[in-house]
Amino acid sequence: MKASDYPLSEVPTSDRKGVLSTSMVLLGFTFFTATMFAGGSLGTAFTFPNLLVAIVIGNLLLGSYAAALAYIAYKSGLNSILMGRFCFGEKGSKLSDFILGFTQVGWYAWGTATIAIVLVKTLGLSEALTIPLTIFFGFAFCFTAMIGYKGLDWLSRFAVPAMMIFIIISLYKGMIDVGGFSELTATQPTSSMSLTAAITVVIGTFVSGGTQATNWSRFASSGKIAVFATMAAFFVGNGLMVFTGAIGTLIYQQADIVDVMIAQGSITLAILMLFLNLWTTQDNTIYNFAVAGCNLLRTDKRKIVTVCGAAIGTLLALGGMYNYLIPYLILLGTFIPPIGGVIMADFWIRHKGQYPLLADAQIPAFNFIGLGAYVLACLCAYFLPFMPPVTGVIVAALTYGVAIKIAEKAPQLSTAGN
Repeated sequence: MKASDYPLSEVPTSDRKGVLSTSMVLLGFTFFTATMFAGGSLGTAFTFPNLLVAIVIGNLLLGSYAAALAYIAYKSGLNSILMGRFCFGEKGSKLSDFILGFTQVGWYAWGTATIAIVLVKTLGLSEALTIPLTIFFGFAFCFTAMIGYKGLDWLSRFAVPAMMIFIIISLYKGMIDVGGFSELTATQPTSSMSLTAAITVVIGTFVSGGTQATNWSRFASSGKIAVFATMAAFFVGNGLMVFTGAIGTLIYQQADIVDVMIAQGSITLAILMLFLNLWTTQDNTIYNFAVAGCNLLRTDKRKIVTVCGAAIGTLLALGGMYNYLIPYLILLGTFIPPIGGVIMADFWIRHKGQYPLLADAQIPAFNFIGLGAYVLACLCAYFLPFMPPVTGVIVAALTYGVAIKIAEKAPQLSTAGN
């Protein structure tokens, strides 16, 4: 595989991957401690049956959204960043580059701060070490991302099975400590949250990642592999993270499985879980930022952009990003899904399921229909009472589809800009 990982072009068939490789990388991405914190906010707000409803609906919608983009990525060999050139324009796509890149570096900042804070607390270290540890991990986590897909693949093949075993052990101990499943289901809520808000939080946990998971699903060797691996990661994997956080909160008043495992007396496993959980997501996250940055700057210097992204994420971590998780998730759940809605409509309606080769495509500077559909969808997602992520995708896709059909019949409404 080329060292660049094709940040500005299609992935050729010679570098496509099988189901194991694709699934491990995507599962490593969605096994993330922040998702457990989101699950914890749900765990105290619902009865157990309603909690399961929120988790299943939220992750099914999230997985379906990500899988739809994954199939397009497989067919085209492009990621969402490059697809954005077709639906937003050569210059207009810089908007989605910035939005998606910023969300990923925000996640990177949260994860970097988390490992420093948790290590200091867990090991009883001096508070003065928080800043040096934040800086150290801010740059250390980007190592496998600098290697590229191969680095992510190697790490995930080891880390994902190990984390799965740790989670099963922890959930088993939790059931024993709470007194069995019947005691768990009898737990009553201590806070309140609407079902719509809960589903938005669940989708928000990884809708940005789902939009950019095409960075890896485009490497899939078949459409079935792309869809299966993506659903496994975003419905099953992300759902397991949300569920684990909710259960941890119900039993131990701790959402993070690291804190739960410490409460269970498994300190060594807790430290291992912390490293594997964050590393497998941090490297994927900063890889996403690098891909967005490469398209924004029109450069193939992915390794340099990766290090620059790690530096920005580290600065945000030092600035207090750790304290803004839930508002951040709701923001992501509102403003990211419309990007995917526009991409899907552009691919299936305008391009009839087949992009031209990027190098040969005649792409206008701005696709005003795409940009307008995105803005309208964001406004609807923000102001309408229905689930913002679902509203954003539907409005974006319908608006773009209708506008494209009108433009095809009226050439004077061309999408071309200067």
